[in-house]
Amino acid sequence: MFVRQDESHSTSPPQRAPIERLALIGNALPRKCGLATFTSHLADALAQRYPSLTVDHFAMDDGSGVEYPASIATISADDPLAYRMAARKIEAAGADAIWLQHEFGIFGGSAGEHILQLIEATELPLVVTLHTVLEKPSEAEARVFERLLARADELVVMAERGADTLHRAYGIDRSRIMVIPHGVPDRQMIVPDRMKPRFGLEGRTVLMTFGLLAPDKGIDRMIEAMPAVVARHPETLYLVVGATHPNLKRHEGERYRESLEARVAELGIADHVRFHNAFVEQNELLDMLQASDVYITPYLNMAQVTSGTLSYAAAVGKPIVSTPYVHASELLAGGKGVLVDPGSSESLAGAVLELLDHPERRLALATKVYRACRSMVWPQVVERAVDAVAAGRSRTAHPKTAISDRLSRPLPTTALHRMTDGTGMFQHSLFGVPDWDHGYCIDDNARALLLSVLREDSLDEDMRVLAHRYAAFVQGAWNSEVGRFRNFMSFDRQWLEESGSEDSNGRALWVLGVTGRVAKDPAIKSWARELYERATQAMAPLSAPRSQAFAALGAFERLKHQPDHAASIEALRRAGQTLDDLLSNFGRSDWRWYEPVLAYDNARLCQAHIRAGQAEGRPEWIERGIETLGWLSALQRGAHGQFRPIGHESFFREYQRPGVYDQQPVEAQAMVDAAAVAFDATKDPVWIERAESAFRWFVGDNDAGVPIAIVDDGSCYDGLMRHGVNRNQGAESILAYQLSAVAMRALSSVRKVSKRAPLSN
Repeated sequence: MFVRQDESHSTSPPQRAPIERLALIGNALPRKCGLATFTSHLADALAQRYPSLTVDHFAMDDGSGVEYPASIATISADDPLAYRMAARKIEAAGADAIWLQHEFGIFGGSAGEHILQLIEATELPLVVTLHTVLEKPSEAEARVFERLLARADELVVMAERGADTLHRAYGIDRSRIMVIPHGVPDRQMIVPDRMKPRFGLEGRTVLMTFGLLAPDKGIDRMIEAMPAVVARHPETLYLVVGATHPNLKRHEGERYRESLEARVAELGIADHVRFHNAFVEQNELLDMLQASDVYITPYLNMAQVTSGTLSYAAAVGKPIVSTPYVHASELLAGGKGVLVDPGSSESLAGAVLELLDHPERRLALATKVYRACRSMVWPQVVERAVDAVAAGRSRTAHPKTAISDRLSRPLPTTALHRMTDGTGMFQHSLFGVPDWDHGYCIDDNARALLLSVLREDSLDEDMRVLAHRYAAFVQGAWNSEVGRFRNFMSFDRQWLEESGSEDSNGRALWVLGVTGRVAKDPAIKSWARELYERATQAMAPLSAPRSQAFAALGAFERLKHQPDHAASIEALRRAGQTLDDLLSNFGRSDWRWYEPVLAYDNARLCQAHIRAGQAEGRPEWIERGIETLGWLSALQRGAHGQFRPIGHESFFREYQRPGVYDQQPVEAQAMVDAAAVAFDATKDPVWIERAESAFRWFVGDNDAGVPIAIVDDGSCYDGLMRHGVNRNQGAESILAYQLSAVAMRALSSVRKVSKRAPLSN
C-alpha cells in the first residue's frame, strides 16, 4: 500500500512566530484557481507551524457566487471602497503585518490597481509575494506594479529569474528580495502502480498534465505528440486533469476544450487521451500525480515564473518533461528533468519516448527531483516566509514616514518640462498636451518657481534652468508703474492686463518671501529678496482675505531672515486682525469660519491666521486658526474617513455644507500645508495625520478610489468630477501635487519622532 503523509511527514515541532497576528491577502478555496489553492494551503501551513499566530485570511470576491467559509473575510474585487475598508479592518484587528499574494488579474481596476487602495491606506509592514514578474509590462501594469514595489517592505519571488528581473528591470535592491520556492505537501515517493487501481488505470502508462485549461498551457502540442508515443507504447494514456479556466469559460464557454477533444478524435487516439473535467482538490490531485508515470508541462509562456502543478509533481517524485519556462528551467536544472523546445510536438514526443523506453532513467529522474524538493515542503517554506515578514517588519521598527514619502521617489521633471517653454509654464493642457490658447499666468509661474527652489534637486542644472525661467516670468510680470504684478500673458508674449487680481499679487509676494529665504541658488535668492522689497514698498495694501493670507505667508518667511522688516510685520498684523474680525463677524456655533461661504484655497486662511499669531505673539490667533482648521478638516472628510476637498459646485453658497464635486488638487495641497503649520504651532501629531490624509487623496484614497497624481512623470489630473477624473493635466494641478509631495517629505523627519495619534474629529 502507498503511504499518504501530506504535511505530517515533517518531524519538526510547531514553533512560536515572531509576530502575533498576520493579515494574509489573496484568493481562497473554494474558488477554483491556482492562487486560491496556494493561499489557502499557505494559511493552513502557517496555522500548523505556528499555532500561536492568528492569521486573518482575506480573499478577493469576483462576484461569481463562491460561498466562502466563515473564517474567510472577503473583499469585493471591483469596489475600491471595499479595499480601504479592509485596510481599516486589518488595522482595527491589531495585525502586525500584511502578506499580500499578488497576481495580475485577481484585483479590480485597470491592471489590478484597486489593491493599491488597501496597501496605501495603512502603514503596516507589507510583504508581497509576486506570483508574476513581467519583463515588459503594459503601461498600466507598470504603473501599478511600480507603486506596489515602492510600498512593499519585503518582496518574495519563487524563482531566481524573478529576483533578477526585479533588480534589473525595476531597480529593486537585492536585499529587499527573498527567493522562496512554491510550497508543497510532504508526501513519500511511491511506485505509481500502487495508486493506479483507485482511478481505473491498471495496465496503463500514464502521462499527466494538471491545471486550469487555457491555450497557453500547450495541451494541443502534447496531443499532437501522442500518435508517435502510442505507436511505440500502445498502453500509454495522456490524462489531462483540470477544469477550463473560469475567465476563458466566461467568455467562450467550453469551446477550447471541445476543440481539443475534436483533435483527439481526428487523430484516432480517443483511447489514449482522457479529460478529467473538474477542479480537483489537493489530496485527490496528489493521488493522481502519484498514479502517473511521467508529468508533462508543455506550457507556451516562457516567462511563467511559478507553476504550482510543476512544484507538486516534483514534490511527489515524478519524472518531468517540460518546456523551458522560467520556473521549470530553475526547478529542473542540473538534470532533474527533461526540457524540450517550446511549441514542438516532435520534441515532446521524443522526450517522452526516451523515458518510456528506459524505466531506469525515469526512476533516476524521479529520485533526483524528489530529493531536491525536500526544502519546498510547507513547514520549511512557511518558516522562510515568516522570516520575510519579520524582515519586512524590521524595516519599519520605527514609525513609518507618511505614504507620500514612499510614493514620492525623486520627483520626475517630465511634467514640468512638458508644460514649460522658453517663456514659462503654460496654464492649461488638453489631457497632457499644453494648451497654447490660454497662454501663461503669474499664479502658475510663481508656484513653479516655489517648487523649483523647494525641491531637493534645486541646484541640479536642469532644475536651475527651470527656476531662472520661472523667475524671469515673475520679474517680467512686475509693473512698477502701477505697483502691481500682471497676471495673464498670451502665447505671443503679450500681457493681457496692466494689473492682475489681488490673489495673484498675494501669491507672488508669498513665493518671493519663501524664495528669498530658502533658495540655494545665490542669484535667485538675491533677486527674490530685492523684488520682494520693491513690491512691498510700492504695492497698495491688499484687501481680499485670501490675498492678505498669501501675502502674510510670504511676510512670515521674510521675517525669518529679516525680523525687523516693517512691511512684513504690517502685512502679518493686518492679515491676523482681518481674519480674527471675519471669524467674529461670520462665525456661528455650527459654522466656525471666516466667511459665510466656502470657496477655494480655504485652508490658507487658517494657515495665515496661525502664522500671524506666531509672528505677533498672539496665542489667541493661533488658537482660533487651529480651531477653524479643525472645523474645516472635519468638513473635508468623507463617510469612510477619506479626505474630500470642498466641491466647486458648492462655492459661495452661504452657510451650506459643501458639495462633493468638483474636487480640485489645490484644496488638498492647501490642507497639507496648513496641517504642517498647525503641527509646527502645536506639535500635536494629529496634524501630521491630517496632512497625510490629504496627500492620500492624490494617490487614490478619495471618493472615486482612483489615483489623481501620475507618479511616473510627476503630473496630476485636474480634479475629480461627478462623472470621474478630469483627465486634463494643467499647471495648477501638477504643481499642487508636487508641492504637496515636497511638503510631506519635509514632514517625514518629524513623523519619525512623533508618536502616531489616531485621527480625531
